[in-house]
Order: sequence, then C-alpha cells, then structure tokens
Amino acid sequence: MRENLTFYLDRDSAIHKINPFTKLTLVFTLIILAFLVPYFWLPSIIFFLVIIPLSFTGKVQTEFINAVGRLLLPVIGFIFVMQALFYPTEGRLLFQIWFIDITVESVKYAFSTSTRILVMVSSFILLLLTTHPSQLMSDLTRRGMPGTLSYVITSTLQIIPQMRIKANTIIDAQRSRGMETSGNIFKRAGAVLPLVGPLVFGSIVDVEERAIAIEARAFTSPLKKTSLREINDPELEKYSRWFLLLIMIITIGIRLWQS
Repeated sequence: MRENLTFYLDRDSAIHKINPFTKLTLVFTLIILAFLVPYFWLPSIIFFLVIIPLSFTGKVQTEFINAVGRLLLPVIGFIFVMQALFYPTEGRLLFQIWFIDITVESVKYAFSTSTRILVMVSSFILLLLTTHPSQLMSDLTRRGMPGTLSYVITSTLQIIPQMRIKANTIIDAQRSRGMETSGNIFKRAGAVLPLVGPLVFGSIVDVEERAIAIEARAFTSPLKKTSLREINDPELEKYSRWFLLLIMIITIGIRLWQS
C-alpha cells in the first residue's frame, strides 16, 4: 500500500470545499491577529473558539488534536518554561528558584509567546489536513504566482511527511539486517546514528529530483499553464478574502500607529 506523502485527509466537509486561497488567507489573518493585537487572552480565544471548532467542521479533529499534542505541545511547553525562567523583566515576584526570579510579567510574556506560536503552527496544521498540495499549487499558479515558486511552497509542505516515510523505510531496513531499534533509551539513541546518514543523503537526492521535476513540467516556460483540476471559487469567498485582507490591514495599521 502506498503511503501518503502529505498530511491531507480526504473528508466530505465544508472546510475541504473552501477554496485553498481563502483558507490560506484565513490562516494569515489569524496569525496577524494573534501576534499584533495586544490582548493577553486573544491567541487562546482564537485557538479554542476558532481553530479547534474548524477542525471539527473539517472532520479532522482526531488527527488535528493528535498532531498538536504529539508535535506541538512539547515545543510550546519548552518555550513557556524557558521564557518564564529567563525573560529579563522587573515586576511582582511569584517565587524564586535558586538565583532565578520568576515574576508575574515573565509568566504573562511566556504564556503570550507560547499561545501565539500555538496559533501560528496549529492553523497551518489544519490547513495541511484539509487542503491537498496540488489544489493549493494549481490555485496559486492560476492567480499569477510563478509555477516554480508555487511548486517550492507545496514541496516544502510535503517535507515532513516525506522525511517520516523515508525514516520509517530506513528503520525497517535496519531491522531486517538484525539491528536493534527498540528497547531502552540508550539502544534507541544508538539506532539514530545509522539513520542520519541515509536520511540526509536521500534528502539531497530528493532535491535533485525536484529540480528535474520542475524542468520536466515546463515551469520555466513563458506560455500560460492549464490544469486538469478545476478549483471552485464562489463569489462569496472572494468577498470574504477582501474582508479578511481588510482586517489584516486595519490590524497592522493600528499596531504601527500605537508604536
């Protein structure tokens, strides 16, 4: 059975039927609101009241929550601890660990930074789960983006799934040769070193293959490209994108004015 090279899950949902460019515009709007609006709880509100409900609407809530829990929360937790411990700020002291003072302001800053990163990464995870890379590439190319650039963007979105598949293939090959890849932490750490070389060199070969693919698909040709895949783009979504763009412009303008 052929493994999936993308995070995309084919589901019959309203989110899947939305134009890819509309979803991409929404993602950037949420990120700009989370990073530029100076309200402490706004990123958390966006995550719990916008992104999570959208994952249920897209019928990918299980995979979305698993991805956030396994990939994102450990990173977010590490960032929160580091920012709370070492962010240099004066303020009301909460408690002290040895020579490190943890203040209310440092905890607020750590929470704000962590939740903003949570919104940014989780919104892109939701986009990848509900949007096929070929649809996004076709739509961006149709709107005038150079084919080479759109191919680079969609290929970047596929790096993690492809690296995961390649790593699993190498691990299976090592097991077939009798190498121990499970057990305690020391055995698993020892199995990582033989994995790195083939994974890195295989990725270099993939880069060359991508360059050949760009030439084979005539992305550098000046002629207008056509596509077998028709992307739906209703009028309501066009107005929605202009509305989202207006929100982004107003948010950026207010932030520049306040600074």
